[in-house]
Amino acid sequence: MPVYLLSRDLSFPPPEIADKSGLLAVGGDLSTSRLIWAYSQGIFPWYNPGEPICWWSPDPRLILEPANLHVSRRTERIIRQGRFQVTLDRAFREVIRACSETRVKSGEGSWITPEMIEAYTELHYLGRTHSVETWQGDRLVGGLYGMSMGRVFFGESMFTKVQMLQK
Repeated sequence: MPVYLLSRDLSFPPPEIADKSGLLAVGGDLSTSRLIWAYSQGIFPWYNPGEPICWWSPDPRLILEPANLHVSRRTERIIRQGRFQVTLDRAFREVIRACSETRVKSGEGSWITPEMIEAYTELHYLGRTHSVETWQGDRLVGGLYGMSMGRVFFGESMFTKVQMLQK
């Protein structure tokens, strides 16, 4: 299956022609216009530092439907205890940076490059990306960021700095 090299225009090949792993195209940029167009087509960037931007559209994709989400009794108990405070869009840049740093510190490496941080932060200023923050007092101890398109939220990465569920 061929992988397409993107040009300056915002077009992508049809997601259905992605290879078996979901790789669809290489190149382009992380402009807000390209990112918004990509997500609207079910395409997202994911690549390693120093490599060209790779664009993916795997099939099948995992979806979580809030109405069908099961929260364990232990998690419900922790929520009721009030040990953590959850906020939305209060610390977007801190969350995306922590997602990257946590992966690097664990030795996994991270696709969340400085360019990705800047691009997604710009999307945040435009109201397209969001963060969920978990605080313990005034300390950010966990979070998630992602892209919002209509009624769909694409969770991109998350981190935690504390063990919330203790046995």
